[in-house]
Amino acid sequence: MGEYRRLALGVALIVAIFLFIQVSAISLLDPFIDGGLQPVEDPEDPTNSLFYIAIILVVTGGMLLAFKYEVAGVLRIAIVGAGAWISTYVFQVWLPPTVTLGGYNALALLFAAALGIILYVHPEWYVLDAAGALMGAAAAGLFGITFDILPAIVLLSVLAVYDAISVYRTEHMLTLASGVMDLKVPVVLVIPMTPGYSFLDASVPEADDSDDSASSGDGNDQSAAGDEDAERVLRPQSMDDPATADASASSDDEQDGDSFERDALFIGLGDAIIPSILVASATFFTPPEIATVLGIPLPALGAMLGTFVGLAILLRMVIAGRAHAGLPLLNGGAIGGYLLGALIAGMSLLDALGLAPYL
Repeated sequence: MGEYRRLALGVALIVAIFLFIQVSAISLLDPFIDGGLQPVEDPEDPTNSLFYIAIILVVTGGMLLAFKYEVAGVLRIAIVGAGAWISTYVFQVWLPPTVTLGGYNALALLFAAALGIILYVHPEWYVLDAAGALMGAAAAGLFGITFDILPAIVLLSVLAVYDAISVYRTEHMLTLASGVMDLKVPVVLVIPMTPGYSFLDASVPEADDSDDSASSGDGNDQSAAGDEDAERVLRPQSMDDPATADASASSDDEQDGDSFERDALFIGLGDAIIPSILVASATFFTPPEIATVLGIPLPALGAMLGTFVGLAILLRMVIAGRAHAGLPLLNGGAIGGYLLGALIAGMSLLDALGLAPYL
């Protein structure tokens, strides 16, 4: 298979997963509301965002401590369990409640349990991607009904800044990246770029390894790379809260910008979830009189398109061989696209930003 065809298929898979998460999140909004899953009393309160950001920081710190004190096995069980639990929200909507167990859809519980078992015993790339897509849809939908427009924009803005600082300045995501990748849990979307690629056999660069050789991610017996190579690995933030992985990178050291020889691309699951929160929020909270396209309000559609513009720029940079924080581009694209869509729909800037009640 030619390298450009492989590249095109890999990019198409990334786009398809992002689109699945966004469209599925939109479809889950009303069922989540009907099921009483809105976790806050006042979704217009901007401090809701600050509360969840604080949780993300605490969980990130907790994960770093787990890796430091070598209790990653317990962390892996917790993450897999969280993934199975979150998937029940989707399965309960999509699967008919033919049998109930304690008020729960037994079929949904069965599928969620099966997903958890498969994740634990066989975390191959396609299992991680499928589970990540389901988790992403559920998380984006739940956060979409939790945050009105202003809190959602605050959340995306702060996380984009935090992402940039943690990747370009403090670089603590390097340590977290190596640990999470070794866990082989659905914190990442793994996009194979070579036939027969196996994530189970791939080696992961260590952030603190000083060896000069690189990990190719192809299952060969090669030692881990040093800091420079580790920067090319995904640098996720947190998995306890599913909407928290942040950076995008490749797995191969042989990168020159002219040829594409990587075995896989890794996209943080949070890179797909977090901008999708604004898409879901704009769909749910935009006034009903605003024009729609295919049932999606113009501001939400703008956020979707803006996300993919940011994704295109991000992938172009990553394919050129440079690791970058994903959220500044993705969240920036989503916010910019949302505002453009809102203005086209005839909303004022203050109304679009949710600031009108405060002025």
